[in-house]
This record gives sequence, C-alpha cells and structure tokens, in this order.
Amino acid sequence: MRGDGIGPEIVDVMLRILRDCNLQSEIIMCEAGSEQWDRNGRRDESYIPDGTMDMLREVDACFKGPTTTIPVPGAPRSVAVTLRQKFDLYANIRPTRTYDRLTPNTRLDCVCFREATEGLYAGVEARITDDAAIAIRKITRNGCRRLMAAAADWARQRHMTKFVAITKRNILKQTDGIFWEEAQRGVKDVPGARISEIYIDNMAQQMVVAPEQFNGAVLVSTNLFMDIISELASGLVGSIGLIYSANIGDSYAMFEAAHGSAPSFAGQNRVNPTAAILSGAWMAEYLGEAPVRDAIFEATERVINEGRYVTFDIGGSAGTDRMASEISAVAQKLLRR
Repeated sequence: MRGDGIGPEIVDVMLRILRDCNLQSEIIMCEAGSEQWDRNGRRDESYIPDGTMDMLREVDACFKGPTTTIPVPGAPRSVAVTLRQKFDLYANIRPTRTYDRLTPNTRLDCVCFREATEGLYAGVEARITDDAAIAIRKITRNGCRRLMAAAADWARQRHMTKFVAITKRNILKQTDGIFWEEAQRGVKDVPGARISEIYIDNMAQQMVVAPEQFNGAVLVSTNLFMDIISELASGLVGSIGLIYSANIGDSYAMFEAAHGSAPSFAGQNRVNPTAAILSGAWMAEYLGEAPVRDAIFEATERVINEGRYVTFDIGGSAGTDRMASEISAVAQKLLRR
C-alpha cells in the first residue's frame, strides 16, 4: 500500500531497493488511504477498499506507506489502527538507535514495545452532553500478557536483560495496575532479566536529560504512552525519518515507517526514505530473507554516517532518489561479498 502524501515516492524507492537486492518474495500492489477515499467519492466506511482487504487476507505480511487520517468526526479510522485491530497486530515495535555522525554527543540504543490494540486507541468514546465526552481506556490482562511475551522473546534472541515499564500507576491504579503485574510476570523467563517502573511524565523528562540510561533496554508500555515516548525517542536520534517499525501478531505482520504522510513535501523528491527502506528490509527478514535485511541495514548505516548522499533533515542536500540509489548500490556490493 503506497499510501498518501509522500507515501508513494518512499514506498517506490523501498521496493526498488528490495528488487535490486534480489528479493524472492512476491510483491502485490493495492490501495489504501484517504486520497483514494477522496477519489472514490468518500463512499466507503473505511480508508481500506474491500478489494485491498481481501488481498491482505491472502498474503503473509503487508507494507503500509504513510497515510493521512482526516481528523473530523465521522471520517474513517486510521489505516494503521484498522489493520492492527483487524489482524490482531498487538505488538508495535520500534527499534531506536542513534547514528555516529548525526548525534556524536548522544547515544541511544533501545527498542520500544507498544501494545497496539487496546488502551485509548480502542476508540470507545461517548458524548455525555453537548459540552462533554468520555473515552474508555481498555486494558486487559491478556493484552498485556501477550505484549510482554513478544518483548521477552525479542530480549532472549538478542541477549537483552533490561526492561523498563512505563505507566502512570499512581493515578491509573486499576488499568496500569494490570499492566505492571503482567510486566513483572513477563520477564521471569528471560535469563538475568530485571525490570523497573517509571511514570510517563518522568520518563519524558529522563529521555531528554539522560537518554543513555535506557541503552540496551526493552521499553514496554500501553498504547498511548508508548506512542508518545517512541516519538520522543525518535527526536533524539536526529529525525523521525529514520524510525522504522513493525506491527506483529501471532501469524501476520504489517511494516511501516513511523512517520506520517507529510503532504506538504509530496512530490518534491526531498524526504528521507530511511524509515521506509529499513521497514521494508525488516519485512524481507520476516518473510525469510534475512541476508537482504542485513545488507540493507548495513548499507543504510554506512551511507548515513558517511553523509555525502543524505537528505536535508539529516544535514545533506541529496534527494530521496539519490539517497536510495546510494543505499541500493552499497547493499548490492555487500550481497556479492
């Protein structure tokens, strides 16, 4: 799904790199987003056409380009939220790491695990009066438990032992109480694991004043809290354009750049394609093609740290196509070694 705004151009260069690296998985194109919704007369109740949804049910994973969610009552739910709930993609994962050239005085290397189907994103709201409305923050033990199982599995595979649970349990005693109980249980099977709890407001401060304390950590939290913290973390690494992500369930996954559709930059060949490229490479690994992932990740790091062919947001003057072409060339050389 190429998406809206800058989506088509960054998805196109991502796909070009995967093909240059001889990806063997079949790629099928389909539509989703508010732009196609507009073109089709706003008749559908979803930004995802029925034909696209039928196709998504038949494949092993999907890639979503950035999409625009119109922020007015009555407009469809976002594409990402729809897919997370439709396919039960409960673990939104964002690895976050600094690059030497971009932040020489800051080092951050952590991974954010966000529960992606519950919390305030369940979208359960009610208007009480003309002047008041409420939203339900739904937290279930099963939702917390399976998020922690995914986080623990990630940690075991990478020999990580530090977990940080982000809550506001002093105020939200019931909902965050369930989350904290399951967070503590969830790390027990990770050798040498230790877990600490930090309140969301203090976490935001600590990420700014001393981000290095979270190096090597698996950060876990509920839907809205981790949405905020992962965005904050992305600012510390130099650009949201660097942050790649996956939404993973028990038998399906959706990959996407963490940033939005940035319609004011659409068609200008200026935006950073890194997040889309790395998300696509991660999808290749999920589909069983780990060498493609490894080559693209190493090539991207080399190109960013060299700094000759990078986009404006990370100190360069190259266009989207030029940066992507350089990453592709380096990745192809690495695969031929």
